[in-house]
Amino acid sequence: MRMTDVGVMQNFMRMCNDGWLQGYHERNGGNLTYRLPQADVALMRPLLAPVPGTWTPLHVCAPNLAGEYFITTGSGKYMRNVLLDPEGCLGVVEINPQGDSYRIVWGLANGGRPTSEFPSHFLNHSVRKAATGGAHHMIYHAHPVNLIALTYILPLTDRAFTRALWQSATECPVVFPGGVGVVPWMVPGGAEIALATSKLMEIYDAVVWAHHGLFVSGVDFDDTFGLMHTIEKSAEIYLKVLSSGQPVRQTITDDNLRAIARDFGVTLREALLGE
Repeated sequence: MRMTDVGVMQNFMRMCNDGWLQGYHERNGGNLTYRLPQADVALMRPLLAPVPGTWTPLHVCAPNLAGEYFITTGSGKYMRNVLLDPEGCLGVVEINPQGDSYRIVWGLANGGRPTSEFPSHFLNHSVRKAATGGAHHMIYHAHPVNLIALTYILPLTDRAFTRALWQSATECPVVFPGGVGVVPWMVPGGAEIALATSKLMEIYDAVVWAHHGLFVSGVDFDDTFGLMHTIEKSAEIYLKVLSSGQPVRQTITDDNLRAIARDFGVTLREALLGE
């Protein structure tokens, strides 16, 4: 068996390609990481490098991720090439016992490295693991066009973005009843944006990066990609309404949102409702 025959790796590769097909990943934009359950680590172990790479400091520390394994996209790699060259575009990395360094145990061939935003992913995996009791395994960052466009016209607040998205498509309060957080523009790949995002991800499953993209967390591949896709589709609807040049005559009201939550058994973040 090859690594690319393992079910979880096939799902990872498919999600990279799905994002490319949606137009979320121009050039080498966007990245994806998956915290491997122990059962998948055991399945992969015979396929891992007998002599792993050297430990590389992360410059951030997350003790609750010590000894974990992740699948990650590579720095400078193109999502459109993942199916063609998975061993060059993807890697499996192991975290050291202190939770502050990684080493490559498969893939990222020819001197490749994990995505430059791996420290952001790593901190947010730590936060989401703690916040969800270990249920969340995925962090996905992409560049959905319509959502990015909204960061130029909406106030950069959690409430403004959440309400615009909730009111643009009926399923939105069901898919992300906790709302979305918003980080103002920051240089990507550094400690500042990693810390700002991780603070919001103690609360939210999704965080908007102003003028840059979206960062989402989920249980599995379908859950995480579905969250990204739903938020982007709602943003597209909102922009099409604005660009129609017609006045908004009706919308989904706060009471409508509460009714959706009641009937679907979800809890809306009330602080994001009302004037």
